[in-house]
Amino acid sequence: MKSNRLSLMHIKNHISSEIIGGIVDSDNAKTYLANIEENFKSSSKTYDRTIISKMITSTYNGKGSVRKHILEMTHMAHQLKSMDMDVTEGFLVHFIMSSLGPDFGPFKINYNTQKEKWTIQELIAHSVEEEERQRAEKQKLKDQLNLANANNKGKRKMYQGEGSNSKKNKSS
Repeated sequence: MKSNRLSLMHIKNHISSEIIGGIVDSDNAKTYLANIEENFKSSSKTYDRTIISKMITSTYNGKGSVRKHILEMTHMAHQLKSMDMDVTEGFLVHFIMSSLGPDFGPFKINYNTQKEKWTIQELIAHSVEEEERQRAEKQKLKDQLNLANANNKGKRKMYQGEGSNSKKNKSS
């Protein structure tokens, strides 16, 4: 009786007051835990729907790393699998490929033309490599623009009405 009372006290003290209001009270700790489980069992369908919705709307926008995006998508698939909703690896790879942004267009075409199918690990490796290639290309363009701007800084700007003989006119 004493351990039952202590267990109930411990359980009730560690549950937020919003949740306690929805749980049927009991004098037995085991029954009380069963009531808690029953209360949250009905919300698992809502949780399933939330994960599926998040997974469908998730897209990689170029912010953060592509590796993190793929791992988040994989984690959502594992959460669904734990709720008896199997997501095969092949489907997941295609799903992740479709969630990559337009910058990955040529990358997707390259994958679709290959005969072999990738695993999640291969997808991560190839995607990270593509992301690094894109970043290097963007950096190269920035460097070229900076070089062009640096070359133009040293040149004197010509204003309207000013010609090549304008220096002669100023000295006379």
